[in-house]
Amino acid sequence: MKILLTGSSGMLGREIYSVFKGNHEIIGVDLVEPEASWDPVMQSFCASIIDSEGIKKIFDKTNPELVIHAAAWTDVDGCELDPDNAYKVNTQGTKNVAEIASNNSIPLVFISTDFVFDGEKKQPYTEEDECNPLSVYAKSKREAEEAVIKSASDYRIVRTSWLYGSGGRNFVDAVVKKGRKEKALKVVNDQTGSPTYAKDLAGGLKVLIEKTPVKGPGIYHISNSGSCTWFEYAEKIKELAPGMEEISIEPVTAEEYNLPAPRPAYSVLDNGKLEKDTGFSLRRWEEALKEYIKENYE
Repeated sequence: MKILLTGSSGMLGREIYSVFKGNHEIIGVDLVEPEASWDPVMQSFCASIIDSEGIKKIFDKTNPELVIHAAAWTDVDGCELDPDNAYKVNTQGTKNVAEIASNNSIPLVFISTDFVFDGEKKQPYTEEDECNPLSVYAKSKREAEEAVIKSASDYRIVRTSWLYGSGGRNFVDAVVKKGRKEKALKVVNDQTGSPTYAKDLAGGLKVLIEKTPVKGPGIYHISNSGSCTWFEYAEKIKELAPGMEEISIEPVTAEEYNLPAPRPAYSVLDNGKLEKDTGFSLRRWEEALKEYIKENYE
């Protein structure tokens, strides 16, 4: 299958390319040119999803059979401080891609977030649960979901959570680098979610697309199984990463940490629909984290 992938140079985009390339032709679209070190052969285009005409030309030139829309501005606090750009990229950019895909009868897979929920439920969120985003980032992504639902007829909205991986800013790298430098960290202990390895999410997407053809509407949750607080996550990183033995980690409340953007207190996703429809489930977050640290820090 010929797949057009937006955000192809990003953290998730790289993993999608690596996982899909053996069975599918991937055409990348991103704001930056891909690095030759990780992408020696992928056909790619440099373009912004904000530029509707530019994206349309790429569709017309490549004639993809499926679009995976992974491009987004994922800096949660950055979005809170610059809402105009957040909505421009995350909402309008998604609307552009969705409308062009729909006009060309091309199925769309859109990557969304657990942050569309407010965290009041206190048990894993299903695809049918009501959304109530708290932050500008979350609201811009929820409005992007609504744009997909309105614009496209054949789509999959895939929500994931607490994503990390190579080639992008993430919590794991931040804890290791800051911890080794400062020797003492304060980490929020009253927000719970499921850390998800981008490599595993890419594998879940591949299974979903290959086992359930993108026909008609559909929403799926895909995250590594299990859950933890940010503090428990940091403690596990400390346990697994070399050179972290002498580092102290202090649990604090979100209010004490005082970040610009509010986060849901609980945003664990229920992956039961994925398991039911494909027979596939992602491994425990601790196992995935161990692999990531082994590959990047040992």
